[in-house]
Amino acid sequence: MGWLDSLLGRSKPARPDLDALFALPSAAVTLQAATGFVPAGTGSVSFRAAEGGAFAQLEKDVEALMGKVDVSEDSYGYTWVTVANPDVSALVTDLHAANSSLESAGFGPSLLCSLVTFSDPSDRRLALVYLYKRGTFYPFAPAGEPRRDNALELQVRGVLAGELKIEPDLASWFPVWGAPGL
Repeated sequence: MGWLDSLLGRSKPARPDLDALFALPSAAVTLQAATGFVPAGTGSVSFRAAEGGAFAQLEKDVEALMGKVDVSEDSYGYTWVTVANPDVSALVTDLHAANSSLESAGFGPSLLCSLVTFSDPSDRRLALVYLYKRGTFYPFAPAGEPRRDNALELQVRGVLAGELKIEPDLASWFPVWGAPGL
């Protein structure tokens, strides 16, 4: 970053650290002990898909690497690759592999987020969302679109602040309505 950038208040975005995903299994233990939320066994990677054969081949490569994945598109035009695995450590490894495959195939700038879903005994849902471009996590607790359980999100932020790099800007905690698994 140059002195002109400093003068104008520009900053470089945080570099994504996909290895941060590997902190999720221990965070899941902390989350369960503090709130009763357990991993629901699903996780997703969201990105803006490109047209053409390169993406079709990448999709086949991801399926060959991880086994059966579900690919869907949301109403905003983002593609979701969803993986199911009851073992949260294996699930995180699969999500890391999907992100890494997309990144190494040149889709890094198109990656939006990854998430792992959790549920509690009363079947409330919660997602821990990793923002690819910011290198941070935040909780998302839908309470029926368009409502969110803000109190739960703030509680989870407090519980996991020592475990994960939590996104400090609450305005960046965007809702992921309709995300697979939620």
